[in-house]
Amino acid sequence: MVRMEIFDNQIPVFGSADERTLNQIRVCARTADKVALMPDNHVGYGVPIGGIVAYRDAISPTGVGYDIGCGNKAVRLDMPGSELRANIARIMDDVWNIISFGVGRKNNEAGNEEIRAHVLFDDAAWKLKAISPLKQMARNQLGTVGSGNHYVDLFVDEEDRVWIGVHFGSRGLGHKTATWFLEAAGASDGMDVEPCVLSTASDLGADYLEAMRLAGDYAYAGRDWVCSRVAAILGAPIVEEVHNHHNYAWREEHGGEMLWVVRKGATPAFPGQRGFVGGTMGEQSVILEGVENEHARYSLYSTVHGAGRAMGRREAAGVIDRKTGAVKRAGRVTPEMMRGWIERAGIGLRGAGLDESPDCYKRLDEVLEAVDDTVRILHRLTPVGVAMAGANEFDPYKD
Repeated sequence: MVRMEIFDNQIPVFGSADERTLNQIRVCARTADKVALMPDNHVGYGVPIGGIVAYRDAISPTGVGYDIGCGNKAVRLDMPGSELRANIARIMDDVWNIISFGVGRKNNEAGNEEIRAHVLFDDAAWKLKAISPLKQMARNQLGTVGSGNHYVDLFVDEEDRVWIGVHFGSRGLGHKTATWFLEAAGASDGMDVEPCVLSTASDLGADYLEAMRLAGDYAYAGRDWVCSRVAAILGAPIVEEVHNHHNYAWREEHGGEMLWVVRKGATPAFPGQRGFVGGTMGEQSVILEGVENEHARYSLYSTVHGAGRAMGRREAAGVIDRKTGAVKRAGRVTPEMMRGWIERAGIGLRGAGLDESPDCYKRLDEVLEAVDDTVRILHRLTPVGVAMAGANEFDPYKD
């Protein structure tokens, strides 16, 4: 059964939330027309992760976040799981060596014709002052995965069919675009601040919507490229795909009125709409679809985007002096704990730090229980191979 409570007569909260996260969504509710909070919630910059904030004639760059268009894509291949498992070590080496992981990386194949001539780079929005200087950087970074919790995973489903799953966004383009607009709007910096809200009738608001759209298209194109490239590594055609942003804003009708619905770490889930929701590196992920019911309307037809962090990155991995490598504060997660998860799950892992260990996250099934009949699980995906940026990558793309 769905676990939802309405706070302050206006804030639907699915599952539970700590007091700081609740206070963040309360602050958002002061200026938004509708808000909601998903069960994989935790504190974010201005707007909590798992937060939905909706406005009649306004948009919030804080709500969309720094990683504009961050999202998930999953593709099913015409390939049996037995073939994947038999070659997993070689396949993961190839994925790790060909796909670019980490901050500020260029695509190892950035010079190929598919990237250089991508129709995305003909978009008129590149003329906007905020993003015109970023075009060459964006061209070089298209199809790079980044760091933090961004990944390329290889799965098998309940019928032992192979899936590729990826999670990342608009890379440096999104981060620099968000930074430009937040500074131009005079937004407050910090975690527990009132979100920046722009009128869509203003020049700055209209320009932001165009820049957001372009960054979202860029994120989609990057995930498309990575999935296609990994499918080529596996030597199998793509036969099915599921693709969603979860850091973005959409113009939607709710309750008879048109709203800009900003989802920050929340997946759109209208009735029949499918989504790929990732678990931790050591546990199952899911393909789900939205279901029509009263609870779904409270969420503005949104659902979770992942398991949700239960432990901060520094709390998990500790604090290390980046210059000397000396441990300033020990973390709660040890290499032995993380290795135990991976060995029990039998996963071929490349990269990843202690702050991405399954110990740092909520359990996905428990999170999904809180949204229960608002979604239907279509497939359960069991990880076979996981690739992420290395342990010492600094992640500036805040959320």
